[in-house]
Amino acid sequence: MLRALIRKGRQLAADPVLRRWLLLRALRLTPAEPSFTPHHPPSLGGDWAGLERETATAVFAPLPEGAPKGRLSVHLPGVTVEIEPGEAAALAARVFDDPETQLGLHRFAWVPLMKNGDDPRWVGAVWREWRRRFGTPDESWAWHPYTAAERAVNLLTFARRHGLPGPAEDTAAVLAAHAPAMAARLEYFGEHHTSNHLFNNGRGLYLLGLALGLPQATKAGTALLLAEAERIFRPSGVLREGSSHYHLLLTRSLASIWLASHGRPEAEAFQAYLRRAVAVLPQIVLPGRFPLVGDVSPDCPPEHLFCLLPGGDRRSGWMSLLSPDERTRLAGLLGQGEVTSPLTAAGWLRAGFGDWTGLWHADPEGWSPMPGHGHQDCGSFELHFEAEPVFIDPGRGSYALAGEAEETVTARAHNGVSVDGADPYPANKPYYAPSFRRKVGGEPPRLARTDDAVTQACDGFGRLGGVGRVERRWSFSGRRLVLSDRVEGSGTHTIVRRLHTTCRVESVADGVRLTAPGGRRFLVTAAGAVVTVLPTRNWTAYGRGEPASRIEITVTAGLPWSGALSVDAD
Repeated sequence: MLRALIRKGRQLAADPVLRRWLLLRALRLTPAEPSFTPHHPPSLGGDWAGLERETATAVFAPLPEGAPKGRLSVHLPGVTVEIEPGEAAALAARVFDDPETQLGLHRFAWVPLMKNGDDPRWVGAVWREWRRRFGTPDESWAWHPYTAAERAVNLLTFARRHGLPGPAEDTAAVLAAHAPAMAARLEYFGEHHTSNHLFNNGRGLYLLGLALGLPQATKAGTALLLAEAERIFRPSGVLREGSSHYHLLLTRSLASIWLASHGRPEAEAFQAYLRRAVAVLPQIVLPGRFPLVGDVSPDCPPEHLFCLLPGGDRRSGWMSLLSPDERTRLAGLLGQGEVTSPLTAAGWLRAGFGDWTGLWHADPEGWSPMPGHGHQDCGSFELHFEAEPVFIDPGRGSYALAGEAEETVTARAHNGVSVDGADPYPANKPYYAPSFRRKVGGEPPRLARTDDAVTQACDGFGRLGGVGRVERRWSFSGRRLVLSDRVEGSGTHTIVRRLHTTCRVESVADGVRLTAPGGRRFLVTAAGAVVTVLPTRNWTAYGRGEPASRIEITVTAGLPWSGALSVDAD
């Protein structure tokens, strides 16, 4: 208790915006968040009282019996564990330092990542040991609603291909018990605190209900999914939470729901949501790679879902787990989506200028989405030359609350601007009202393109004394990019512009030279600034990264100030 109070005291001391909100709340000059009843989403009705346990009626083919043969690589978030026959019990009992790794074990998140040559009886061996230790529903992390939903879906997907781990009757009963366990603790915490987890709770109930023949679970799952799909996706079809990987992940979830709903009344509505989400994918992928803007989910590596991208291998990754008929149906839909409203209204812009192609992100409110998986990336971008990533968004490698993982959500880990060490916007809180955010952060950021440029303006630094609007302009002409910045205000301030790259970096006069893996070189110059190169990481999956470099371009100057840097492709 004392440590928690000390931590909250330090947080308050370091956060002037939070102190301002507390004062305004005390004076009743900013509204409190609306009241809500935890775990009781309005979409299920005011008399929602959970689910009674239903008996599974579906019959599954059994998984072949016997001990598994051969070594198994268990791919968990951030860790790969090698186990030999006879070590299933040790795996089920293992404790990991990172909670996401532990949850990945409970979710059987490694099962969809197994190779074709792995003995499927490994799943039966680990399931028996897990069932013996954790098979009775309780309030532990093993039965957290999101975790229970993921485990049920992963095991049911496996059972369709290889058979249900035995004893089949007992396993079906344990899986059926997942539905009331999830329903008792649905992750609804009011509009301001409810994330995509409630959608995933609905997905677990829906797919469990259909697979096992549980009509009440199916009904509740349908209601949750229809309400949450409307809430968590913007009109353009993009996920509200500020993460490209999470958009891809939730698109996968929509696809699994739509495929399972075939022939049912709700199928048409699910297809409409899926079409919109799919239409976003070509707008957030670049020629050289899929940019990992925002958080990288621990649920699965990004490449497991690249089968959904334009030009992706429809027989690989997650789609390899589908039946041939499902794969054909989904492949036909993947090319049919059409963006129904501009993505710039949702804070995303993909634009090409000759050999240059970039992706820009600025949340419509400027503040990182709350709840959500976005970062302090207003004014940031990822830029490729032909198929060569030149400047990248490094993503995030962990959900740890301290150290490097904490820095990865800040402006220090993005290709944007900092003034006096501050992020473009304050740390967000779910209970801040929109009117309070506007009062503190100013007008929403504006992201636009012209024939030869992208422009973006941000008022978020206005909370700092003497600092006004920050404007950025990316101007393209042939092989050259000129990035111009202007900071309004008065007084002397320190301005840092940052660029992140996986190219090799060499210092030269007034800048750096980048050499891409393919040999192409880029000269970055910023006259009159101090240019520093620091080592960092580019995260390609949760807990998995590669070396990268952070280029910091620093000036201390009186405001208003204007400066430019140029990038020339060799």
